[in-house]
Amino acid sequence: MSRPPAEHEHASRVTVDVPVRPVRLRVGASAHVRPHLADAKSRARLGQPPALPEDWQSRALGRMADLLRENRGLRVAMDACMHCGACTDKCHYFLGTGDPNNMPVARQELMRKVYRRHFTLSGRLFPRLVGAEPLSESVLEEWQTYFNQCSQCRRCAHFCPVGIDTAEFSMAARDILASIGLGQRYTAQVLVKALDTGNNLGMPGPALADTLAGLEEDLEEDSGVPVRLPLDQAGSEILLVTPSADFFAEPQVDGLMGYAKVLHQAGLEWTLSSVASEAANFALFDGNRAQMGELLGTIRDQARELGVRRIVFGECGHAWRVAHNYLQSLGGPLDFLPPEHRRAVHIAELTDDLLRAGALRLDPSQNDERRLTFHDSCNIARASMIGRRPGEQFDIPRRLLSASCNHVFEMRADSTRARTFCCGGGGGLLTGELAEIRVKGAAPRMSAFAEVVERHGVTHLVAMCAICKSQFTQILPEFGYEFDRILSLHQVVGDALVLR
Repeated sequence: MSRPPAEHEHASRVTVDVPVRPVRLRVGASAHVRPHLADAKSRARLGQPPALPEDWQSRALGRMADLLRENRGLRVAMDACMHCGACTDKCHYFLGTGDPNNMPVARQELMRKVYRRHFTLSGRLFPRLVGAEPLSESVLEEWQTYFNQCSQCRRCAHFCPVGIDTAEFSMAARDILASIGLGQRYTAQVLVKALDTGNNLGMPGPALADTLAGLEEDLEEDSGVPVRLPLDQAGSEILLVTPSADFFAEPQVDGLMGYAKVLHQAGLEWTLSSVASEAANFALFDGNRAQMGELLGTIRDQARELGVRRIVFGECGHAWRVAHNYLQSLGGPLDFLPPEHRRAVHIAELTDDLLRAGALRLDPSQNDERRLTFHDSCNIARASMIGRRPGEQFDIPRRLLSASCNHVFEMRADSTRARTFCCGGGGGLLTGELAEIRVKGAAPRMSAFAEVVERHGVTHLVAMCAICKSQFTQILPEFGYEFDRILSLHQVVGDALVLR
């Protein structure tokens, strides 16, 4: 890594102006931003039509009927909205673009109007009176655009007085679009690789083994201690399942080396798997529970085959959301594990437990050149939890940071913890053709970051989500910062860890 920037190095050239309210409306400002359609090979592998079928409307409405029947939350949300306006300025994409269709309530209405027309008596009899509209090709275009400008971060749900979650609408719309051959290319291609090879990179086992061997050499060269990255070691205590970005990308790979240091120092036997080599689960973004379950089932099966006693997940927001909420319900029962370990555990929780038990010694002065602030990733903050009690998903990473660095500062309260702003790249949006919306969606988070840079001389932003790290690496330069001012949580912990 390059040297940490000096205090206030870039504060003078950050120009981010993201008012919380009012926002100047720009009708259609982001109407031109939409993802590429899935390629023919990916569609075939995922069981999607090769093109828009002639009976697309009946297929789409049939799939919508299935989802309304299967998903009680979606069904209730169709009729629960009071149009109170509490959510209107809570979406980072609306704040960044001013496009009214990026208001959460407006995004929901793109589906509600179809629901009213085709699934309610009042909509069939008095469509204009109740705001009902048939599912048409122009509506499909709106869905393709604006449901792919939602990162499913759930910030709107946090502020909604009845808890309506736009992510449910977004997932359902993408599921319906995929069922008629209009799924997006990025998530489809990633899913195919994960289903066929076990990870999002399409990396075979021998290549992973070679990569890990190289990282072990780097670890020993840097630390002077032979820290291992074991692969397919049967009988280990822990199966570590981490996002495949941890194997190659910066700063994710530094986080992986941090996990290894922690587990080495604690004396725990652990292993990675060449078969279940991916924690990320892009099926979540399209709401495809069958594919979510298939990927989770691979992890479960490998844990049983390797004979481990517990499953620990690395730093990835949506991967943790899936593991925490669905590992057993979709992946299968963990009855082969000891009763006390029949739940997913986040690496941050494990590290915190080890630290509190005295198994780790941290020297925060090793990070004295850094002045840090923490970014709460959406899927951890609002769609899951870490630890044994609600709220520990906020406290655990901050305890680890405070124990690892003497200079840690909070961003403003309306942009952290449960109110955190999304990085702008989640929900399957981390693709080139959506770069414009990702930069604009990142503006609220970067506004809060700019404030702590100027006020406290913060040098780095810390995150524990693979997508957040990739997104910030790409968009930090758009706001006047070097790309390497984003760090992994366990990179910071690992740098402070006293190894022996």
